[in-house]
Amino acid sequence: MRTLPLVLSALLLAACHVSREPAPPPVVQDPGSILDLRTGQALSPGELVERLARAPRLIVGEQHDNADHHVLQLWLLRSLAQERPQGSLLLEMLNPDQQPGVDKVKREAAGQRLPDDLIKALAWQPGWDWGLYGPVVSYALKQPYPLLAANLDRQEIRRIYTQVPVLGGRQSNASSVTQALSAQIRESHCGLLPEAQVPAMLAVQQQRDRRMAERLLAAPVPAMLLAGAFHGRRDLGVPLHMADLDLRRPVVVLLLAEHGSSVPAAAADYVWYTPPQPAKDYCAQLKP
Repeated sequence: MRTLPLVLSALLLAACHVSREPAPPPVVQDPGSILDLRTGQALSPGELVERLARAPRLIVGEQHDNADHHVLQLWLLRSLAQERPQGSLLLEMLNPDQQPGVDKVKREAAGQRLPDDLIKALAWQPGWDWGLYGPVVSYALKQPYPLLAANLDRQEIRRIYTQVPVLGGRQSNASSVTQALSAQIRESHCGLLPEAQVPAMLAVQQQRDRRMAERLLAAPVPAMLLAGAFHGRRDLGVPLHMADLDLRRPVVVLLLAEHGSSVPAAAADYVWYTPPQPAKDYCAQLKP
């Protein structure tokens, strides 16, 4: 008769360790929207969260102007927090000279009310749409873990542009990497960038990747970095620099992409496809 309470206690203890299924993502999901690119297996949002929760370092690559991607990033932060404590959040959108303001807001808010003019308090850069980034930043500022800058300061970028530094590292310097990044730079500048400026722009891109890699390796774990998709790619971006710096510390990559685009298996561990947004022709106003 004494075994019954022991059995019940064991069952209750086991139940406490079962991961709770996260709330459904606030973005329309189609079957096969989330894929494990190593196996081709389709995953549910809950299965993805369970796998990501085991990663000490996670990169989530976004399309900057896709509102769904920012909604999913906040959902991921909340869902992962149900699985284990978050160690830190790093943003490409924050520069080192903004870090003191970020730390000051966190200290003064202490998990409670944020400043009315948060944009001013953080010296938020207008190039990053606050309407998209505000919810994630505001959430992170109220959490006990640090919110960390992962980019370069503008003065550093100007210095790199005028005097291209030598970048150490075999994987990040592979010709296949530099050629692919150079092609992406030409495309993102609408084919209007003078060819003589491409090496300097490439240096800025790769020094940004190197800085993000350094910051992610140094951040309290579990650490999550939010960055543009090209920065996050395993075959082109931050993970290559992490490998050049320290092969012993693994990183998991989740890329957020729109249905209709194709994410190669070499680029990430997981991809989450979201509904396509109306195409924006950013080059139209630049072309004669």
